[in-house]
Amino acid sequence: MKKFKLSTIGIDATNIRCGGGVTHLVELLRALQPVTFGIERVVVWGSTATLKALEDRPWLTKRNPPALDKGLIVRTLWQRFYLSHAGRDAGCEVLFLPGGSYAGNFYPVVTMSQNLLPFEMRELLRYGVSLLTLKLLLLRLTQSRTFRQTAGVIFLTEYAREAVIKVTGKLRGQSCIIPHGLNPRFNMAPKRQLLIADYDEAHPFCVIYVSVIEPYKHHWHVVEAVAALRKEGLPVVLDLVGPSYPPALKRFNAAFSREDAAHQWVRYHGAIPFDKLHHNYAEADIGLFASSCENMPNILLETMAAGLPIACSRKGPMPDMLGDAGLYFDPEKPAEIAAALRELISSPELRMRLAQASYERAQQYSWQRCADETFGFLAEIAQQKIAKIKRDI
Repeated sequence: MKKFKLSTIGIDATNIRCGGGVTHLVELLRALQPVTFGIERVVVWGSTATLKALEDRPWLTKRNPPALDKGLIVRTLWQRFYLSHAGRDAGCEVLFLPGGSYAGNFYPVVTMSQNLLPFEMRELLRYGVSLLTLKLLLLRLTQSRTFRQTAGVIFLTEYAREAVIKVTGKLRGQSCIIPHGLNPRFNMAPKRQLLIADYDEAHPFCVIYVSVIEPYKHHWHVVEAVAALRKEGLPVVLDLVGPSYPPALKRFNAAFSREDAAHQWVRYHGAIPFDKLHHNYAEADIGLFASSCENMPNILLETMAAGLPIACSRKGPMPDMLGDAGLYFDPEKPAEIAAALRELISSPELRMRLAQASYERAQQYSWQRCADETFGFLAEIAQQKIAKIKRDI
């Protein structure tokens, strides 16, 4: 990507509050080398908690309007009526909005698509008649409007770009694909693979699935699949890591109680601090990912980097990321999940080959590359604005 120069950029973190959005912003600014783009200052507007997570830098200005520590409606109103003015006052040449929605009048604005759920109606409707469904439908409307009107949109995968444009129609501005990076602490070379005969109930074979329990993550089908393997006499346990959405947790608990009433082999750990998560991967033998809706699944990328053989959903962008370095299944068919796991468990040679291949594929993802390409794109959009002003003079 051709690199241009810009001096001041603004980043709107109004609705960047937790999880992957905060991780992306933290890692992006940590990797940024301002001199590469002639950047003198980056101004970030966000909540107290979000700004606290960002490492201090001499070129980084953190701004915390009181409204950004309040509820969604107040934050949205601040973004709508005050952000554009704040950006101009700060001398920003471009505003970057990782949150996806914007209704102000600053120009140029570059936004980002990080949540694909509002754009895949079948997946969205898994939430039934609920406030969350209404929220996702509203996001579908607001983000579609934003993506159509902004100067630039960053997508994480080609799959996501195609899925969004099916809903929005043609975008007015430019778009590009810039995948997220990977924290190097997840990098673990594949370990020696053992025969299943080397495992027993005292030292079981561990399948790990890291993900929030949501309707489109299909944890109940995974439990049924592992239960089938247990009934075949395989000493397999299932480690589940991640927080939960209450209605989905209820469905998971029903499957858990039905298939493992004695709580012998389903081990649900709940949420684990992100900076400790690599330890859980290190203790596993197989990684599993059973989602049917993703933009760019960082969890799959982490599992690849952890040197684990992987059984994976064939839905969404997962085959594009994992390629031929894993075995695939339909996440809504427990028999297919069990078949993929069984094939991996039965062959140490297959596990080793796929683990090495997925580990090598993961190495192409870095936060340095993500930062360089993101700020290069921002600089290019800003340069086009400057060139237009000069033409109009």
